[in-house]
Amino acid sequence: MGKIKFFSGEDIPLEMHKVRIVQKLELAPIEQRVKYMQEAGNNTFLLNNRDVFMDMLTDSGVNAMSDNQLSAMMIADDSYAGSETFTRLEKTLQELFGTKYFLPAHQGRACENIISQVFVKEGSVVPMNYHFTTTKAHIVINGGSIEEIVIDEGIEVTSSHPFKGNMDIDKLKEVIARNGKEKIAYVRMEAGTNLIGGQPFSLENLQDVRKVCDENGLMLVFDASLLSDNLYFMKEREEQCKSMSIEEITKKIMALCDITYFSARKLGFARGGGICTNSKDLYMKMREYITLYEGFLTYGGMSVREMEALRVGLNESMDEHIINQGPLFIEYMVNELDKKGIPVITPAGGLGCHLDAMRFVDHIPQAEYPAGALASALYIVSGVRGMERGTMSEQREDDGTEVFSNMELLRLAMPRRVFTLSQVKYAIDRIEWLYKNRKLIGGLKFVEEPKTLRFFFGRLDPTSNWQDELVKAFRKDFPDSL
Repeated sequence: MGKIKFFSGEDIPLEMHKVRIVQKLELAPIEQRVKYMQEAGNNTFLLNNRDVFMDMLTDSGVNAMSDNQLSAMMIADDSYAGSETFTRLEKTLQELFGTKYFLPAHQGRACENIISQVFVKEGSVVPMNYHFTTTKAHIVINGGSIEEIVIDEGIEVTSSHPFKGNMDIDKLKEVIARNGKEKIAYVRMEAGTNLIGGQPFSLENLQDVRKVCDENGLMLVFDASLLSDNLYFMKEREEQCKSMSIEEITKKIMALCDITYFSARKLGFARGGGICTNSKDLYMKMREYITLYEGFLTYGGMSVREMEALRVGLNESMDEHIINQGPLFIEYMVNELDKKGIPVITPAGGLGCHLDAMRFVDHIPQAEYPAGALASALYIVSGVRGMERGTMSEQREDDGTEVFSNMELLRLAMPRRVFTLSQVKYAIDRIEWLYKNRKLIGGLKFVEEPKTLRFFFGRLDPTSNWQDELVKAFRKDFPDSL
């Protein structure tokens, strides 16, 4: 359900909801958009949302809530301590995840901070299928380092592998043998690997990782922020999961992990986050950090209204006809672009559609941030805001050496229950025009470069007047269009 074959023979995703509340959008003329982009330092994070037509920057905290979530917010218990809202949310997590203990936090990176503070020491190593920007930063700032050991297919742009987020088991064993198990803080698995195109891992692979952890007495930590997408792909693509319900698959995953943490800005269509475990010992080690960094144990920096919305949203995340919406619309966008010869990550993953800037603008060297340049160009010609996921999202070595990313991606996130199919088709159309005029796009250079997480608030200038040439070409083909 959610995908319909029309009489014409076309397969398209079908919105399994109706719109009851709307928010007005603006689409400024291209001449104005290029000014907005320049004022934002060619960093899509620094654009004002009022100047954006389709905000595909992220799916974090921008998913549409359901009527049931909004109504649940009205029964929130505002008590500082012992809130009934917390008790209801804790019970929901116990029922859905099968975990006993829950520590609330204001979002996913707060969970990463606490886990890193407790378990990462100077010289620690954290093997993982692939890193996320804030995850890596928290580990490094606490004296640790990471080792990415995703399977080789994970960084192949064009592939038919159904689980490109799988961890390479042989590499995991080698990392443990080389560093010594006493130096391994924990092994981390990320659902829907963000930086390589929202690609899932399989339940079988997680079972294999668990076996290696058990053999070496290591802890397995699971980032479940993109759990919904990963569950969908497991159910669709993995033989052992096809006969299982979403709830059953979820409990299987959680039983394999010592600690599970998540951002509710992604999982549950709400805000906030949390850490779950069945180990009282691990719970007690992390508990005091909640009150130190987040708030009391029964709110942890979260609004109680958001906690009620999260409780309902987590239950909705167990509904196959709700969690399939993102992947189906992403698949449609990826397939349409692929048919037009436009380079995208395949197979379609979760989170969003990912343009491969390495091939899209292959004339731009990595030192000039091709994915960032592509993000700037796409906003100028369409008003669509995407996110650079490439070298800009890395950070330099201590000696100033640039760290080139394995991939140069422009992520076009698909917030859940937000865009219509006509809006997705508009984005596809403008991407197609931009691809035909891609040689006009030039590079970028930093003029204001923070040392850490520079992609959030760094500023860049174009390396030439390529943006003016892009506007001229657009006006030639679309003299009257915005």
